Amino acid sequence: MIPLWLKLAYTAGAVGILVVYWFRYGPGNYLWFSDIALIVTIPALWLESALLASMMAVSVLLPEALWNLSFFGRLLTGRRISGLTEYMFEPQRPRYLRALSLFHVPLPIILAWMISVLGYDPRALALMTLLAWIVLPATYVLTPPSRNVNWVHGPGGEGTRQTRLHPLAYLGVLMVAFPVVVYLPTHLLLLVLFG
Repeated sequence: MIPLWLKLAYTAGAVGILVVYWFRYGPGNYLWFSDIALIVTIPALWLESALLASMMAVSVLLPEALWNLSFFGRLLTGRRISGLTEYMFEPQRPRYLRALSLFHVPLPIILAWMISVLGYDPRALALMTLLAWIVLPATYVLTPPSRNVNWVHGPGGEGTRQTRLHPLAYLGVLMVAFPVVVYLPTHLLLLVLFG
Protein backbone atom coordinates (compact mmCIF):
# COMPACT_ATOMS: atom_id res chain seq x y z
CA MET A 1 0.00 0.00 0.00
CA ILE A 2 2.71 2.48 1.00
CA PRO A 3 5.35 2.88 -1.72
CA LEU A 4 8.87 1.72 -0.97
CA TRP A 5 10.37 5.03 -2.14
CA LEU A 6 8.40 6.89 0.56
CA LYS A 7 9.48 4.46 3.26
CA LEU A 8 13.13 4.78 2.24
CA ALA A 9 13.09 8.57 1.78
CA TYR A 10 11.26 9.23 5.06
CA THR A 11 13.50 6.85 7.01
CA ALA A 12 16.70 8.35 5.62
CA GLY A 13 15.52 11.90 6.28
CA ALA A 14 14.30 11.15 9.80
CA VAL A 15 17.48 9.29 10.76
CA GLY A 16 19.60 12.18 9.46
CA ILE A 17 17.60 14.68 11.53
CA LEU A 18 17.73 12.50 14.63
CA VAL A 19 21.50 12.05 14.43
CA VAL A 20 22.08 15.81 14.19
CA TYR A 21 19.62 16.44 17.04
CA TRP A 22 21.41 13.88 19.23
CA PHE A 23 24.72 15.73 18.93
CA ARG A 24 23.22 19.23 19.01
CA TYR A 25 20.49 18.91 21.65
CA GLY A 26 20.99 15.54 23.34
CA PRO A 27 18.57 12.64 23.72
CA GLY A 28 16.12 14.67 25.84
CA ASN A 29 15.07 16.44 22.64
CA TYR A 30 13.48 13.19 21.47
CA LEU A 31 10.82 13.62 24.15
CA TRP A 32 9.14 16.42 22.20
CA PHE A 33 5.87 14.98 20.89
CA SER A 34 6.79 16.11 17.38
CA ASP A 35 10.08 14.21 17.61
CA ILE A 36 8.28 11.16 18.97
CA ALA A 37 5.97 11.37 15.95
CA LEU A 38 8.98 11.75 13.65
CA ILE A 39 10.46 8.57 15.14
CA VAL A 40 7.30 6.43 15.44
CA THR A 41 6.26 7.25 11.88
CA ILE A 42 9.23 5.15 10.70
CA PRO A 43 7.82 1.83 12.01
CA ALA A 44 4.31 3.01 11.12
CA LEU A 45 5.40 3.30 7.48
CA TRP A 46 7.33 0.04 7.34
CA LEU A 47 4.69 -1.97 9.20
CA GLU A 48 1.86 -0.09 7.47
CA SER A 49 0.34 0.25 10.92
CA ALA A 50 -2.91 2.18 11.11
CA LEU A 51 -2.62 2.17 14.92
CA LEU A 52 0.82 3.80 15.06
CA ALA A 53 -0.07 6.32 12.36
CA SER A 54 -3.34 7.12 14.13
CA MET A 55 -1.62 7.62 17.50
CA MET A 56 0.91 10.01 16.03
CA ALA A 57 -1.79 11.86 14.10
CA VAL A 58 -3.88 12.30 17.27
CA SER A 59 -0.78 13.60 19.02
CA VAL A 60 0.56 16.09 16.50
CA LEU A 61 -1.90 17.07 13.77
CA LEU A 62 -3.31 20.00 15.74
CA PRO A 63 0.03 21.31 17.09
CA GLU A 64 1.68 20.82 13.68
CA ALA A 65 -1.13 22.75 11.99
CA LEU A 66 -0.47 25.61 14.42
CA TRP A 67 3.29 25.30 13.79
CA ASN A 68 2.78 25.55 10.03
CA LEU A 69 0.32 28.44 10.36
CA SER A 70 2.79 30.27 12.62
CA PHE A 71 5.78 29.61 10.40
CA PHE A 72 4.23 30.41 7.03
CA GLY A 73 2.20 33.28 8.48
CA ARG A 74 5.34 34.96 9.78
CA LEU A 75 7.31 34.09 6.66
CA LEU A 76 4.68 35.69 4.42
CA THR A 77 3.49 38.59 6.57
CA GLY A 78 6.29 39.19 9.07
CA ARG A 79 3.75 38.97 11.89
CA ARG A 80 4.08 36.66 14.88
CA ILE A 81 1.11 34.28 15.21
CA SER A 82 2.39 32.10 18.05
CA GLY A 83 5.66 31.44 19.81
CA LEU A 84 5.97 27.92 18.38
CA THR A 85 8.24 28.96 15.53
CA GLU A 86 10.21 31.84 17.04
CA TYR A 87 13.40 29.78 16.84
CA MET A 88 13.00 29.51 13.06
CA PHE A 89 13.64 33.25 12.77
CA GLU A 90 16.56 33.56 15.20
CA PRO A 91 19.63 34.56 13.16
CA GLN A 92 22.00 33.22 15.83
CA ARG A 93 20.61 29.71 15.32
CA PRO A 94 22.48 27.96 12.49
CA ARG A 95 20.52 27.74 9.24
CA TYR A 96 21.04 24.01 8.90
CA LEU A 97 19.30 23.45 12.27
CA ARG A 98 16.41 25.65 11.23
CA ALA A 99 16.22 23.80 7.92
CA LEU A 100 16.04 20.45 9.73
CA SER A 101 13.02 21.74 11.67
CA LEU A 102 11.15 21.96 8.40
CA PHE A 103 10.20 18.31 9.01
CA HIS A 104 7.16 19.91 10.71
CA VAL A 105 5.84 20.73 7.23
CA PRO A 106 5.56 17.24 5.66
CA LEU A 107 4.98 15.26 8.89
CA PRO A 108 1.26 16.06 9.30
CA ILE A 109 0.70 15.59 5.57
CA ILE A 110 2.32 12.16 5.64
CA LEU A 111 0.34 11.11 8.73
CA ALA A 112 -2.97 12.30 7.27
CA TRP A 113 -2.19 10.51 4.00
CA MET A 114 -1.29 7.31 5.85
CA ILE A 115 -4.62 7.37 7.68
CA SER A 116 -6.46 7.97 4.43
CA VAL A 117 -4.77 4.86 3.03
CA LEU A 118 -4.67 2.61 6.12
CA GLY A 119 -7.75 3.88 7.95
CA TYR A 120 -8.08 5.47 11.36
CA ASP A 121 -7.73 3.24 14.42
CA PRO A 122 -9.96 4.63 17.21
CA ARG A 123 -7.76 3.02 19.88
CA ALA A 124 -5.31 5.84 19.15
CA LEU A 125 -6.94 8.24 21.62
CA ALA A 126 -6.58 5.94 24.64
CA LEU A 127 -3.12 4.71 23.70
CA MET A 128 -1.78 8.18 22.92
CA THR A 129 -3.17 9.44 26.22
CA LEU A 130 -1.37 6.60 28.01
CA LEU A 131 1.84 7.40 26.16
CA ALA A 132 1.51 11.10 27.04
CA TRP A 133 1.06 10.18 30.70
CA ILE A 134 4.43 8.41 30.50
CA VAL A 135 6.22 11.00 28.36
CA LEU A 136 5.19 14.13 30.28
CA PRO A 137 6.48 13.03 33.73
CA ALA A 138 9.60 11.58 32.07
CA THR A 139 10.16 14.91 30.33
CA TYR A 140 9.74 16.75 33.64
CA VAL A 141 12.34 14.53 35.34
CA LEU A 142 14.84 14.00 32.51
CA THR A 143 15.10 17.36 30.74
CA PRO A 144 16.42 20.66 32.09
CA PRO A 145 13.81 23.32 32.92
CA SER A 146 15.65 25.75 30.62
CA ARG A 147 14.63 23.63 27.61
CA ASN A 148 10.96 23.41 28.69
CA VAL A 149 10.36 20.36 26.48
CA ASN A 150 6.61 19.79 25.91
CA TRP A 151 6.01 22.90 28.05
CA VAL A 152 6.27 20.86 31.25
CA HIS A 153 7.53 23.91 33.14
CA GLY A 154 5.16 26.48 31.67
CA PRO A 155 3.38 27.49 28.49
CA GLY A 156 5.78 28.95 25.97
CA GLY A 157 9.25 28.41 24.67
CA GLU A 158 12.64 27.75 26.15
CA GLY A 159 13.26 29.25 29.56
CA THR A 160 9.55 29.75 30.30
CA ARG A 161 8.45 28.82 33.82
CA GLN A 162 4.99 29.24 35.24
CA THR A 163 4.72 30.33 38.88
CA ARG A 164 0.96 30.28 39.59
CA LEU A 165 0.74 26.58 40.42
CA HIS A 166 3.00 24.17 42.23
CA PRO A 167 5.17 22.60 39.48
CA LEU A 168 3.66 19.14 39.99
CA ALA A 169 0.11 20.57 39.99
CA TYR A 170 0.91 22.28 36.69
CA LEU A 171 2.25 18.98 35.32
CA GLY A 172 -1.03 17.33 36.36
CA VAL A 173 -3.02 20.01 34.55
CA LEU A 174 -0.86 19.48 31.46
CA MET A 175 -1.47 15.73 31.63
CA VAL A 176 -5.21 16.41 31.45
CA ALA A 177 -4.93 19.25 28.92
CA PHE A 178 -3.10 17.32 26.20
CA PRO A 179 -5.74 14.56 25.95
CA VAL A 180 -8.72 16.92 26.33
CA VAL A 181 -7.58 19.95 24.31
CA VAL A 182 -5.35 18.33 21.67
CA TYR A 183 -6.05 14.61 21.35
CA LEU A 184 -9.83 14.41 21.76
CA PRO A 185 -10.74 17.04 19.11
CA THR A 186 -8.26 15.49 16.68
CA HIS A 187 -9.64 12.01 17.41
CA LEU A 188 -13.21 13.15 16.76
CA LEU A 189 -12.21 14.88 13.52
CA LEU A 190 -10.32 11.80 12.31
CA LEU A 191 -13.27 9.57 13.19
CA VAL A 192 -15.55 11.75 11.06
CA LEU A 193 -13.11 11.91 8.15
CA PHE A 194 -11.59 8.41 8.18
CA GLY A 195 -13.45 6.34 10.78
